[in-house]
Amino acid sequence: MTVIAAEAGITKPILYRHFGDKGGLYRELAARYTDDLLGRLRGALTTRGGLQVRTRATIDAYLAAVEEQPQVYRFLLERAAVEDESVRGEVQGFVRRFGDELAAGIRSEPALGQVDETRALVWAHGIAGMVQAAGDWWLAHPDVPRAQVVEELTALLVAGFA
Repeated sequence: MTVIAAEAGITKPILYRHFGDKGGLYRELAARYTDDLLGRLRGALTTRGGLQVRTRATIDAYLAAVEEQPQVYRFLLERAAVEDESVRGEVQGFVRRFGDELAAGIRSEPALGQVDETRALVWAHGIAGMVQAAGDWWLAHPDVPRAQVVEELTALLVAGFA
């Protein structure tokens, strides 16, 4: 909190007054990051051009957010979520919300025909976890271009949908 206050050019008491405690700061950061990410993903899910284009755009939106703020991503998943249970809940809630929205997208995807609700939910939550895990791996392998990760995941998913 001391370092953050110094970076912001304010005193620590002002920081505590606004956020209450370190957990409040963590929760606000998690909410801001996940709300922004969910907005990006929602936009990508409405991309025109068919299943493959939408799939690619959605994966790329997720990985672009990770690439733009890798320290925030790592902090939220590796430190804040461990230190503060409410932050872990915020991150898990984001994954659940996105999985549910992705399931709705899967069910309304013309290229997939009629997809049972349970199947769509299983696929969507599996996809969300897979992309998150691949993003974690990718952060540890910066020599691999984002475009390659996006293409590999897109190919896997489109083939799986077929």
